[in-house]
Amino acid sequence: MNRKTKRFGIGAILLLALGAAWIYMADKNYIYKAVVYNFADIDDRDIFDQRKIDAPRKSQPWPLASRYNKVSLPDELVQLHLDIQSVAFLLVHNDSILYEQYWDGYSDESLSNSFSMAKSMVSMLMGIAIKEGHIRSVEQPVADFLPEFKEGNKAKIRIKHLLWMSSGLDWDESYSSPFSVTTEAYYGPDLKKVISRLKAVEAPGLKFSYKSGDTQVLALVLQAATGKSLSQLVEEKLWKPLGAEEDAEWSLDQRDGIEKAYCCFYSNARDFARIGRLYLNNGTWNGDTIVPPAYVKASLTASGLVDANDKQKVDFYGYQWWLIPDYKGQNIFYARGILGQYIIVIPEKNIVMVRLGKERAERIGKHPGEVLAMIDAANKLVP
Repeated sequence: MNRKTKRFGIGAILLLALGAAWIYMADKNYIYKAVVYNFADIDDRDIFDQRKIDAPRKSQPWPLASRYNKVSLPDELVQLHLDIQSVAFLLVHNDSILYEQYWDGYSDESLSNSFSMAKSMVSMLMGIAIKEGHIRSVEQPVADFLPEFKEGNKAKIRIKHLLWMSSGLDWDESYSSPFSVTTEAYYGPDLKKVISRLKAVEAPGLKFSYKSGDTQVLALVLQAATGKSLSQLVEEKLWKPLGAEEDAEWSLDQRDGIEKAYCCFYSNARDFARIGRLYLNNGTWNGDTIVPPAYVKASLTASGLVDANDKQKVDFYGYQWWLIPDYKGQNIFYARGILGQYIIVIPEKNIVMVRLGKERAERIGKHPGEVLAMIDAANKLVP
């Protein structure tokens, strides 16, 4: 080994040692896990602690339509599913399964990551908590539940601001940087610590700025208000009343910790479709009111705030639900996750669709291209 090579080797070792020291001193040991796994995946339940959500003893299986799987998807959608590596596609019409398909070894029982579809479920739980009197209304200050929000501009934040993604908190919604708060929230072991560090840098309720931290704060409010974990709430208020067929799971920040509320609810296409059917029916399920209809209506009403990115008026987002107003004469709403996880509802056609997969296509405006493609296909299948 010559002198130059030796010096280079020593220098590299020193840099690695300094980097490791900085990671330790800065309390960012989660970076090692982020580097190893590189990017979030639909099967990450294998690398995190999970909390189980039990299905009811007596489930409510979906009936099959008379034309079940006798219809054909348009060729362009078939190819799109292959291109973006779909693992599940389900179309429910008039409360019966009209079409379903699975790829890559997945089935109607396979658990897959919801990613940010979980945000819509957290919104549902908030509506239920209000119905049951644990929370007065969406106008209630967050500080009533979380002491760390009692001071400064954070004291101005109300539940509604979190639902609208307009908290003004300094959350960096970055998925590529290992140093972002989003990466720390996903791979790190202490979500409460992450939330406690947030500062209010803008007045709440003025600008829409998509932040997973807003949903995580909502979850902490729910936990404080009800005395129950998110998994307990989902099991009691949604999974069992909706007759889910399979157990589900929710990723935790650590063993016996708290749920990653902004993501990481694991279920299958058939059971995810129940979430869409519940809101399609204005919060009722077989005659029982689960989520107050007035809250459902508010959830599916655009905030009308200013988008922090392009300064346009927000007509595409309500209470943690995405909205497509007047798309070819239809008003559509959907839940979505980062890798193309969707629960899509077309009320005019009484349709609920679920797509789960590993990638997503390019956006068309505010919405992913595959969402519009699936809507167009559904309208062809159900004229």
